[in-house]
Amino acid sequence: MNPGRGPKLLTQVRQAIRLHHYSRRTEEAYVGWVRRYVRFSGMCHPAELGGEDVRRFLTALADQGRVSASTQSQALSGLLFLYRQVLGRELDPLAIVRPVKPVRLPVVLSRDEVRALLDALTGVPRLVAILLYGSGLRMLEALGLRVKDLDFATGEVVVRRGKGDKDRITMMPDSVREVLAGHLTRVRLLHQRDLASGGGCVPLPGAIHRKFPGAGREWAWQFVFPATRRHLDPASGLQCRHHLHESVVQRAVKRAVQVARIAKRATCHSLRHSFATHLLEDGYDIRTVQELLGHRDVATTMVYTHVLNRGGFGVRSPADRL
Repeated sequence: MNPGRGPKLLTQVRQAIRLHHYSRRTEEAYVGWVRRYVRFSGMCHPAELGGEDVRRFLTALADQGRVSASTQSQALSGLLFLYRQVLGRELDPLAIVRPVKPVRLPVVLSRDEVRALLDALTGVPRLVAILLYGSGLRMLEALGLRVKDLDFATGEVVVRRGKGDKDRITMMPDSVREVLAGHLTRVRLLHQRDLASGGGCVPLPGAIHRKFPGAGREWAWQFVFPATRRHLDPASGLQCRHHLHESVVQRAVKRAVQVARIAKRATCHSLRHSFATHLLEDGYDIRTVQELLGHRDVATTMVYTHVLNRGGFGVRSPADRL
């Protein structure tokens, strides 16, 4: 490969990632690691570098940057993708050591803590938080919901293009149906005002905007949790309204944790962890919980069996027998 010809390196990386249909977040992460690797190597082209250079970069991340094992592993994955899919090379396996990720137990809230947290929330962040806990959704899965993904008749929520680009079905909590229906009424009024002012468009996945040019203005495709402002969509060139940014909910949940005086490092994702743990506490089969969470391997779901509210591994302490 001649580094001086053809598209720029980062453009090639983006093209290869999109060819493999990786998520936009994975694309930004991999491109960022390639950029840092090139700068670390004195702006040398990766084609002129090899396994030992990658090893030195990863070592510097651990020694000087003091990054976590998961961050170091992500950096390695990005560079392996670069060499395999873009440069067409395999790195020396003896020079590459994948960091061992420590096993961490998830932060799980008790039912009383979940109730206190939700009581400290208001408005749209509270509605999103209820879906995180009541349906087991990830943050971006909840914010990326479209109107067509909610089935009030069957009480189902359809998750499209979840983690691993997989679809799945989970439940819609009965306690939130009426509130969610009222929220959609307000969203529809906003959509009608957008249409009247020449907007009303949302970004669409894949090439749907080319196959069905008017789909972006249809009610079924609108986001359940739209952003407060519109923006110019580079794909279609139209004024679109994206979904609510995750930072809005994250900040609200952080404040609610403080207001509720919860002495745990609880985040939005803790509500999903609590969803799984409380289902297992209620006696539901772990395979069912796996399907609802969208885990590829049941071993991922098994971590929640270790945080059930039964003491260490369900064992009774000998101190309680004294």
